[in-house]
Amino acid sequence: MTDSTAETSGVDLSRPSAARVYDYYLGGAHNFAVDREMAERAIGLWPDLPQIMQANRAFLRRAVRFCVDNGIRQFLDLGSGIPTVGNVHEVAQAAAPDARVVYVDNDPVAAAYSENILRGNDLASVVQADLRRPDEVLASPGVRAQLNFDEPIAVMMVAVLHFVPDEDDPAAIIAKYREVMAPGSYLVLSHASQDGQPGQADSHQDLYRRTATPMTMRTKEQVTALFDGFDIVPPGVVYFPEWRPVAPEDVDDNPERFTGRAAVGRKA
Repeated sequence: MTDSTAETSGVDLSRPSAARVYDYYLGGAHNFAVDREMAERAIGLWPDLPQIMQANRAFLRRAVRFCVDNGIRQFLDLGSGIPTVGNVHEVAQAAAPDARVVYVDNDPVAAAYSENILRGNDLASVVQADLRRPDEVLASPGVRAQLNFDEPIAVMMVAVLHFVPDEDDPAAIIAKYREVMAPGSYLVLSHASQDGQPGQADSHQDLYRRTATPMTMRTKEQVTALFDGFDIVPPGVVYFPEWRPVAPEDVDDNPERFTGRAAVGRKA
């Protein structure tokens, strides 16, 4: 989709989209000029941003494999953005071909590209919806047709809750999803934080106020509190590279430069 076809399709190109900016950070092609302009401004202020986003994506892949290894065969990826290489269904179905995945995002471009990517895959689908409305998400035909909430499930909230402001009560949103999750289910969560590089946080949050999804960075303690009702699995709430690295050398000498926090919790 080009800028001109996006305009005729009703996509608002006057403001950047967090999902499309994230796609640009990861080297994707599903973004527009307004998104690239913002991303380049952000990188100018914070040169580590592409590496931080890639480390977050690597956490997602490790967490999906962890869930599959622990018997999970269905995934609800909330605020999924634009599925790029190494996305949830690719990782899960490579390890377990019967794994079922539903992507949920409120960005129409993310939803449209997801539909194209998933065409022909009967075990993966996309729902355009707002994760802040759990009742609507959980009742949507696309979710109900693919997922069985009587069985354990992994609910993914990767790099999305920092776009949910305090007034929308992210803990209450998570609680709504937790209520329907069967015992043995997992919550996979990563979150932007100012902990590692506090000097960068203010300018970055100011920049995101230009988008439809302003950013609220949270501390390790605040992220930990979001796991109420879950048992956090080792190694706990840590910087992205520190969560179950494949090899010790995969952890940067200064993991705090990746700033974001990541963890996985299990519902007993």
